[in-house]
Amino acid sequence: MLSLQTQILSPIKIGRLTIDPPLTLAPMAGQTNHAFRRLCREIGGLGLVCTELISSHALQYKGSRERTMEMFDWRDSESPFAVQLFGSDPRMMGEAAKMVVDYGADIVDINMGCWVPKIAKNGNGAGAALLRDVCTATTVVQAVVDAVPSTPVTVKIRTGWEPENPTAVPFAKAAAQIGVKAIAVHARFANQGFGGEADWDVIRQVKMAVLEVGADIPIIGNGDVTCAADARRMMALTGCDGVMIGRAALGNPWIFRNIYAELNSDMIYDAPTLYERAAMAIYHAELTLETTTLPQAKAIRELRGQLLKYCDGIPDATTIRDYLVQAESLAEIKAALVLI
Repeated sequence: MLSLQTQILSPIKIGRLTIDPPLTLAPMAGQTNHAFRRLCREIGGLGLVCTELISSHALQYKGSRERTMEMFDWRDSESPFAVQLFGSDPRMMGEAAKMVVDYGADIVDINMGCWVPKIAKNGNGAGAALLRDVCTATTVVQAVVDAVPSTPVTVKIRTGWEPENPTAVPFAKAAAQIGVKAIAVHARFANQGFGGEADWDVIRQVKMAVLEVGADIPIIGNGDVTCAADARRMMALTGCDGVMIGRAALGNPWIFRNIYAELNSDMIYDAPTLYERAAMAIYHAELTLETTTLPQAKAIRELRGQLLKYCDGIPDATTIRDYLVQAESLAEIKAALVLI
């Protein structure tokens, strides 16, 4: 007889793809490169990964295309995986979608959740800024769906741009009706950034809204899930079909395995020891430098910020952090991390 926990983590379908378990890694700029995605997958409990957000505008021009394509770091072995695009021009978004599908993307994900000025003020306003106007946002989505008819298109949204204009529900209805295959909802307004508490009720509202228009597509909840208890509560309160985790996975790639184990079998893993954290951080660094598509110096600069997260909560970690932010080579990274 199946337990309640097993039923909570039932596989979901995104188009033709089965996502099992329905735990997903959120796209994060400067974080979710191939090495980190692979690391989380190897540990287990993760059903879907997503790339960093990629500019559709930058892919249109020779001068920026080569740098942007450094982020085309996915491998067939990662399948199923999503490639996330951002932009506000429907034509450019459609062209970018065709390009990443030609390069093997299983899913094209549209970013309508990023609130940082660099993205939200890009062009006519990309990322979460699109949620200011449902018609504009829907036009962008329609262009991507039409451009890649054989590939599932998904969208990551927020509650809206600001409390005076909550647009998640009307946008979700429109998106579901034009062929979007899943929607991830970060339950904060864009102008909150990561501040305050996520209001999960909007996830419930989106789930109900897409059912009302006859679109039984997965709704994936996001925001303030840091452990199995959070995931269980989010799914129970909202009826969402899956859970997306972002910041809580940084420096903690065990989180998906731990949530899956606890919800699926009531197994609870001990927190990683300091030795295990150091060993994982070193493996993370080695894997990055073995597989990166970035120039080595740039990859190491990114690694510094990624590896600092493994030091969170460690007493007197200042010395380790100081060494890490100055590291110029794998040898120097290892020398810093053995101090954990």
